[in-house]
This record gives sequence, C-alpha cells and structure tokens, in this order.
Amino acid sequence: MWTLSLIRVCAMMTVLLTTLSAAADSVYLAPEDFITAAFAGDPPAPELLWISTTQRNELRNMLDQELRSLRIRYWRQGARSAWILDEIGKDKPITTGVIIDDGRIEQLQVLIFRESRGWEVKHAFFSDQFTGATAGEKHQLDRRIDGITGATLSVRALQRQARLALFLAKQIPKSGSPDSQ
Repeated sequence: MWTLSLIRVCAMMTVLLTTLSAAADSVYLAPEDFITAAFAGDPPAPELLWISTTQRNELRNMLDQELRSLRIRYWRQGARSAWILDEIGKDKPITTGVIIDDGRIEQLQVLIFRESRGWEVKHAFFSDQFTGATAGEKHQLDRRIDGITGATLSVRALQRQARLALFLAKQIPKSGSPDSQ
C-alpha cells in the first residue's frame, strides 16, 4: 500500500516538474511570425547553407565552440537574409531571429527564452544595440555591446548569435551560382 502511494506521488511530482520546466519557455514571437514580418508578409522559400570543413574550423575559432549543425536554414531576398539561431545561455537555448541586410544587422530579436535568468536581453533597449552592427577584424562586432547585470551569459549568447549571423550571411552563394539552392 505504501509502495503504491509512493509510486503515485513520484509520478505526480514527475508530471509537475515536467510541466514547470515546459512553462519556463517564454515565446515572445514564433519563429515563423518573425520570418513573415522580416519580409513584409511575403517570405521567400527557405534555403540551406551547408557548412564546409573550412567554415566549421573558422566558426570554431570565432565562437570558441563547435558548431553542431551541418547545415543552417535561412531566408533570402536580394542582399537581405533572415536567420533563426539557437545558442545556449547558461543551460538552455535562446532562440533569436537575426536579419542581415547588405552585411549589417538590421534587427536582432529574442524569439524564445528558456533560461531562468537573463531574460532582460529580450527588451529593445538591449537588442537595439546590435542594429547596424557589422563584423570587423577577426569576426568581432564593430561596436561595444553594453551588458546587463545578472544576464552575462545571455548577453554573450546573443553576441555570439549576432557574429554567427553576420558570418553566415557572407557565406551565402550568390544568386545563380552553382552552389545556390
């Protein structure tokens, strides 16, 4: 009898913890809505950028970590591209939408935040600092991004995403080339 009650309590605790964990995800904007808005309601078909060994090595040096994906989906119209990227803050991924136009960040927006701290990076007062940024020497942003006290890991994650999006946008094959999708 005690065993059955203990099993029920453990099962209820598991359900409760799973529910609380899922509830920690804060969706500020669905990725598909970000893409639709990025292209004024008429998004292009998604394309894939295959990451070569050379690019992977460059990314490892740039980000101080391994890029786990072999390909990355993006959307493009002319010199404008949109990227949905995930980067670990402390423990969980932060999903960000980044629009690159003519080699500059036009917009960086937190779409889904899953961490327990650092959520302040979702606000425009922070993300607007990236607007107009380009990649300088050694793929560093051409400007200093002011951090947020208590959100250091989230700030660093968004900086890596900004740098990654700028790098990836430069890797897109020109329209009409044999490598274009």
